[in-house]
Amino acid sequence: MAYKYTPWLIWVQLLILAAAAAAATTTTAGAKVPAVIVFGDSSVDAGNNNQLSTVLKSNFAPYGRDFFGGRATGRFSNGRIPPDFIAEAFGLRPYVPAYLDPMYNISDFAAGVCFASAGTGYDNSTSAVLSVIPLWKELEYYKEYQKKLRAYLGVKTANTIISEALYLTSMGTNDFLENYYTLPGRRSRYNIDQYQNFLVGIAESFVKELYGLGARKISLGGLPPMGCLPLERTSNFFGGNGGQCVESYNVVAVNFNGKLNVLVGRLNKELPGIKVVLSDPYYIFLRILRKPSAYGFDVASVACCATGMFEMGYMCDRLNPFTCTDANKYVFWDSFHPTEKTNNIISDFVIKHVLHEFF
Repeated sequence: MAYKYTPWLIWVQLLILAAAAAAATTTTAGAKVPAVIVFGDSSVDAGNNNQLSTVLKSNFAPYGRDFFGGRATGRFSNGRIPPDFIAEAFGLRPYVPAYLDPMYNISDFAAGVCFASAGTGYDNSTSAVLSVIPLWKELEYYKEYQKKLRAYLGVKTANTIISEALYLTSMGTNDFLENYYTLPGRRSRYNIDQYQNFLVGIAESFVKELYGLGARKISLGGLPPMGCLPLERTSNFFGGNGGQCVESYNVVAVNFNGKLNVLVGRLNKELPGIKVVLSDPYYIFLRILRKPSAYGFDVASVACCATGMFEMGYMCDRLNPFTCTDANKYVFWDSFHPTEKTNNIISDFVIKHVLHEFF
């Protein structure tokens, strides 16, 4: 009996595989890349932290009030974040789902997936501060994803997606603001230049591991003018400096981005077939902050959420009477993260001036 039905079972399995492949093709039909795959911190976390025991969450109102359906997904914004805009610009769906989100499965992740975790960084000790997913664990999830993708689509189709996908990374801010400048451990071991080199070394190992796993199109995200985040301005205000940007932090960001740029050049020479770019948001972000009205903003020094000075996460309660009614007038959504409108402007700049190389 087993022999009699074997051809029929094989035929059914072939039909299932063909349907899966067709679904993937339909999802990415006309797209410039078959998928967008994301690693990093809260600037690109689509909701992975929802599944963790950490205070760094945003799966509640007013977060997400301008997202599709007004749903708080765990994105640290009133709406979409950069990978969402980038995926849409590359012809994919207008959002990238979080890998740990139980609403999605491998059929959804075939066209893009986010492994990022708010609060993480290159340095493992950074993620330990707030009990979030370290970078090495994001890579483990990615390896697991590859196995699922090959089982779902077959080895050949899955490997094509893996090699042709656009890989976005964005991290580093937490390493400095939540680790180096906040805790004594790293400062007692490294001066700031040495710590930057330490992080760049981790970034290099990370890219090389991705390369070994099949990635060929990689965007390393640079740091924003982190001294101008509302939280840092507030610290400067209470430090007697009038709430101005912490320029020493901005200098660190510029220097770190410069080191990443050198790394990008070296990797492109060393690794055959790879294309690595630096998506540096620093100067476009700084232009927005210096002349917000030119971009349609009214407020750049404080955030929309609550008082806009120090609140983020659970402190951005939807009942707070100070939360703004129109986030489009604000550069920042909470004290650490941009509004959807800012994310859109910066993403559009990066797409046109950097990521166009992947078109």
